[in-house]
Amino acid sequence: MADKVYPVTRGDAGWRQLLTQEQYHVMRDHGTEAPGSCALLLEKRHGRFSCAGCDQPLFDSHGKFESGTGWPSFNDPIEGAVETSVDRSYGMVRTEVHCANCGSHLGHVFDDGPPPTNLRYCINGVAMNFVPA
Repeated sequence: MADKVYPVTRGDAGWRQLLTQEQYHVMRDHGTEAPGSCALLLEKRHGRFSCAGCDQPLFDSHGKFESGTGWPSFNDPIEGAVETSVDRSYGMVRTEVHCANCGSHLGHVFDDGPPPTNLRYCINGVAMNFVPA
C-alpha cells in the first residue's frame, strides 16, 4: 500500500483530522475493531457501504451476509472498488482488502464464504459508511 499512489491522498495530519481515532487505527495502521462492536454488523436495509476515508462505494447490501464472525461480511465487492495484497502480519498469511481509491485498510478476504463466490470479505465496520437506497 505504501508504494502506490492512490487517486485520493492525504497526509497523516489530514487522515487524523478526517477519521476518528478508531478509524485511523483500523484504516491507516491496519488494525482491527473488536468483533461485534460496530452497528453496521446489524445493518439490514438496502443500500451501499462506502469507504469512510473517501466515500468510494465498496459493497451493495444484497451481498452482505451473517458470517457469525462479529464483522460485516460480504461475498462480492462492487467491481473495481477494492484491491488486495498479501498480509503476513501476526505469523499468518492472509489476503488484505483495501480501498482502491484511497488505499485504506478495510479487512481481509477468505475463501470460506457462501455460494456463488465462496468468498467472505470480512470488513471492519468502522472503515465504512452506509447509505440507504
